[in-house]
Amino acid sequence: MRRVVVTGMGAVTPIGIGADAFWENVKKKTLGFGEITRFDTTDYKVHIAAEVKDFAGKDYMDFKAAKRMELFCQYAVAAAKEAFEQAGLDMEKEDPFRVGCSIGSGIGSLQAAETACHKIAEKGPSRVNPLLVPLMISNMAAGNVSIQLGLKGKSLNVVTACATGTHSIGEAYRSIQCGDADVMLAGGTEASICPVGVAGFTALKAVTSDFNDTPEKASRPWDKNRSGFVMGEGSGALVLEELEHAKQRGAKILAEVVGYGATSDAYHITSPAEDGSGAAKAMELA
Repeated sequence: MRRVVVTGMGAVTPIGIGADAFWENVKKKTLGFGEITRFDTTDYKVHIAAEVKDFAGKDYMDFKAAKRMELFCQYAVAAAKEAFEQAGLDMEKEDPFRVGCSIGSGIGSLQAAETACHKIAEKGPSRVNPLLVPLMISNMAAGNVSIQLGLKGKSLNVVTACATGTHSIGEAYRSIQCGDADVMLAGGTEASICPVGVAGFTALKAVTSDFNDTPEKASRPWDKNRSGFVMGEGSGALVLEELEHAKQRGAKILAEVVGYGATSDAYHITSPAEDGSGAAKAMELA
């Protein structure tokens, strides 16, 4: 089996844009939670989320290209470009069909669907944006990253809810391991802090509504008083590369991926199996 290493990282997060800024703020215990600013939450039980601040798509790509992307795609492109630059890849020296992309999104753009529904109700179906479908569908994150960076290898969109980003990295690792690619940009992206997203997860009783006034206490997964997660957004991307390929071009190797395991509890749509057998098997396989 071919060995796979990490040669680049990129991040767009609620506590910092850029992998270095993100890590520095992790060490400072910076809080990314706060009052939702994207829409009026007066009638909602949940008022807090982890929003990305001070992000403008035009800072990371052509203004016209940014206009044709929803936020989840813009986040993915920004994170991917940072990872790509850190890896020092020069596509003029690469076979583009050996460089692929595996960036997943669990939902895509709920905002595009919301806007279209309002437009149909108010002005009729003929007024829907001609780009609605490519703005909305989740595979456009990988598609837009591939277009922006000239990646002509496989373009994957793994959609497995909360495990999407991890599975995207794992499947990219497998693609290199088995010889389908030499380099893969891999990761996840999400931007669903909008009325439908918050209302849906609230109705599912998945997000906490107990800490609207004390967001610093909201995320407590191991606490007996936990009451749900806090919705966040952002993107994380890695450049995965076959070891010899990385060495030949003198890349700085940040880490090696040495295992990957994936299982399904086949138990419940949201709750894990109570005995932990699925998670244990995934770790065992990894």
